[in-house]
Amino acid sequence: MLDLLGAVELTASAAIVIGALSMGFGWSPGSRKGTAAVLSGWFAIVVALAATRAVHYRDGIGVAGLGLTVLLPILGLWTLVITSPVLKTALSRMSPPLLIGVQAVRVLGITFVLLYEAGRLPAPFAPVAGWGDVLVGLAALPIAAYVAARGLEKSRAIVTIFTGLGLADLATAIGLGVLSSPGPVQVFVGPPDTALMSLLPWLLIPGFLVPLLFIAHLAIVYQLLAGGKKRHDAAILSPTA
Repeated sequence: MLDLLGAVELTASAAIVIGALSMGFGWSPGSRKGTAAVLSGWFAIVVALAATRAVHYRDGIGVAGLGLTVLLPILGLWTLVITSPVLKTALSRMSPPLLIGVQAVRVLGITFVLLYEAGRLPAPFAPVAGWGDVLVGLAALPIAAYVAARGLEKSRAIVTIFTGLGLADLATAIGLGVLSSPGPVQVFVGPPDTALMSLLPWLLIPGFLVPLLFIAHLAIVYQLLAGGKKRHDAAILSPTA
């Protein structure tokens, strides 16, 4: 039942994230369709990796498989974005409320807690990652509405706190997941362990949703830093008494 529930909610979450980021990054109807097509293709690849157990610690490429599905997309996507003038421009123009509001899908982190209660995921990984995601997800829409009403610059303090907590939650979940995975760096020894996260439908979380939500947070950081630089430059150029 949890696997079926997970398949439904993760597919729905992926569709929401694909739609939101396609609208945000797209500067024309064609670019929106292209972004959606690329992200949908990535989604299909992750499904294929999970279905074939390609990144499973025992049946796939080994203990590094799950970690690579998380880190490589984050590093690759962010490198692509910040080295492409077109994508950097699109990044600076993305709607901050959209980038914040998309984090609302993280309320489904409650599923981690349910999997822990069912004895299928270990502590401290599942409870910490699960409840952390729930809290970030619950805060996302109210903060997005606040930013929409006041603007990013006037909401800088609360957005900085939210983004910092969101990034810390994702980084903590990744770290605990690695330390709970079978292999030489395993600290939290099961059973259970986090091998479940390399299978359907759960690989969609580290292999697809986590990298995109991480990038959405980094996009907000980029906009905050760009806004701070503009204010600094304006202060230097403004006449002084």
